[in-house]
Amino acid sequence: ADLIVIGTPMAALREWLGRLQHVPAPVAWLCKGFEAVPAGASAAAHGLMAHEVCAEVAPDLLCGVLSGPSFAAEVARHQPTALVAASRHAEVNDALVAAFHGDAMRVYANADIVGVEVGGAVKNVLAIATGLCDGLQLGLNARAALITRGLAEMTRLGLALGARVETFMGLSGLGDLVLTATGDLSRNRKVGLLLAQGRTLEQAVASLGHVAEGVYSARTVLARARLLNVEMPITETVVELLDGRLQAAEAVQHLMARDPRGE
Repeated sequence: ADLIVIGTPMAALREWLGRLQHVPAPVAWLCKGFEAVPAGASAAAHGLMAHEVCAEVAPDLLCGVLSGPSFAAEVARHQPTALVAASRHAEVNDALVAAFHGDAMRVYANADIVGVEVGGAVKNVLAIATGLCDGLQLGLNARAALITRGLAEMTRLGLALGARVETFMGLSGLGDLVLTATGDLSRNRKVGLLLAQGRTLEQAVASLGHVAEGVYSARTVLARARLLNVEMPITETVVELLDGRLQAAEAVQHLMARDPRGE
C-alpha cells in the first residue's frame, strides 16, 4: 500500500497501531480524542493523544493525522470540505494531500501534530457545553461566549503541551470547534442538547447510535490539564455534568458565578 488510513475510534487505535508497527507505508488516523486511562492506573497516569500512543507502540512508524471540520455525511456527498494533514514526517503529509486533495476537498499540510490533535480532542468536550447552552435556550450571546472562551481553554492546553498558537486559529482549532459546537450533525452537541432536556448521560449516549468522543475524552482532558496546571473551567464543568455532580441549569450557574478577570 502507498498509504494506510485507520478509521476507528480512539479506543481501538492502540491495537491497530501495534498491528501496523512494521509497515513501511505512511499510516494516518482519523480519530480525535485522548485515550482513556486504564482502570486501576496510578494517580499520575494520564490519557494520551493519538501521536503519543503511536510513539509508545510503533515508534518507527511514519504516522500522522487527517483532521479538521468535517461531518462524514457531507464528505460522503462530496460537499466542499477543507482538512488538515498533520505529521512530523513530510512524506506522510504529502501522501495525505496526494490521496485526498481534489475538487470537493482541500487538504492543508501542518507539521504541528500536537496542536492539531489537541484541537480535535478538546472541541468535542466544548461542543457538549454548547449543546447544553442551546438546549437551555440561553441565546446566541451565550453560545458565542462559550465558543470564544472554549477556544482560549483549548489554546492554553495546547501551548502547555508544546503546540503552536497559530494552529488554533486554523482548521483543526477554530474551524473544527465552530462546526462541532454549532452543527446539527454534531454528536457531541447532541449530547449537550439531550442533557438539557433532562435525559441521563446513558440515555443520551444510547440514542446517538455512534461514538461521541467528547463523553469519553472530557475527564482525560481535564486530568491532563490539571497535571500541567492549566485552567479549563468549561471542561471542568462539563465533567461535573457528565459525572452527575451538576444538573444542566446548575452547570450554567457554575460558569457564570466565576470571579471577574481580565480576558
